Amino acid sequence: MKVAVAPSVLRWACERCGLEQAALVRRFPKLEQWLSGEAAPTLKQLEAFARATYTPIGFFFLAAPPEEQPPIPDFRAPDNPFRQRPSANLLDTIYLCQQRQEWYREFALVTAEPERSFVGSARLDDKVVDVAARIRETLHFSVAERRQLSSWTEALRLFIEQADAAGILVMINGVVGNNAHRKLNPAEFRGFALADPVAPLIFINGADTKAGQMFTLAHELAHIWLGETALSDADITGETTYRVEQWCNAVAAELLAPLDALRQSLRRLEFERVPLREAVDRLARDFKVSRLVILRRLYDAGAMSDLQFHAEYEQELRRLSELTQRSGGHFYATTTARAGKRFTRAVLTAVWEGRASFTEACRLLGIKQHTTLERLSRELEIIPNGLPA
Repeated sequence: MKVAVAPSVLRWACERCGLEQAALVRRFPKLEQWLSGEAAPTLKQLEAFARATYTPIGFFFLAAPPEEQPPIPDFRAPDNPFRQRPSANLLDTIYLCQQRQEWYREFALVTAEPERSFVGSARLDDKVVDVAARIRETLHFSVAERRQLSSWTEALRLFIEQADAAGILVMINGVVGNNAHRKLNPAEFRGFALADPVAPLIFINGADTKAGQMFTLAHELAHIWLGETALSDADITGETTYRVEQWCNAVAAELLAPLDALRQSLRRLEFERVPLREAVDRLARDFKVSRLVILRRLYDAGAMSDLQFHAEYEQELRRLSELTQRSGGHFYATTTARAGKRFTRAVLTAVWEGRASFTEACRLLGIKQHTTLERLSRELEIIPNGLPA
């Protein structure tokens, strides 16, 4: 049985899934005929096409493409080319995190977890330095401790652990769920915050650099302190029309590289007559932040002119665009990072206490087999090694 589908809807599905049309044509040889209206797919073909393009099947029965928007406030830059048509990968990531947050909220209420008093404790009129200090105190986020770490990866891991310990669900992933074929694009978004007094959640685009992820986490923490849910592209230049994004950027920069500490380090480097480029590298290693953050802080400190800042910033962006990001690693560590340690432990605990089914746990964690769930439980010592599940 053939199904009449508007070609504009088929074209919209091709565009939103982020796949090359040539790749879709290889899977659906008659796709170009469907797009031109010369032919129509069968119901079975349409169902397969819906799965391939990550599109709900019901959309194909519409007369025209729907106007999809992110289900949360969007504070990305107005000139972000992805803003007008969010990808299926972004939308599905937000929906998944909302489902996880809803599940954890119920878990937290059942287990009598306290509300997080810091959620919504800040206002836009609060001083940036004061809010950054409060976040630093709550998370026990020490500049001195970071300086002792050998890499940005270690610094990011510590930062995530500190946020997790404070009661924030932190999820970091470069793909949708555990689907390695659905890569997230940092140019579309770098992260988002889902504010909630019991289950505050931060998602970080893991396809970004480690130093970039550090800034995104700091930026989204500022949103949590405001108590505002938000989708962000976290531009450290501060060139955004949204006051809330300017404020969150400023709080993030002060949290990661406090201006007083930066000025002390800068005076030492100036005394040693260290050239600017080398000084930026050394400060980035010292504070475990990106060179972009250091450039912005040097500008804030009056150590760079407006012209010099933008020239150096653009050059650094070009350098970063040439880098390739690699993913992979230990499966169980990766799975825990993607869903967040606090959330993963809660789901596994609920399973072994009989308050959640294996099927529900697999769905929430993106795991296909019950045996994998058991191994993950042993890795996290939810059930001790050597004991039967």
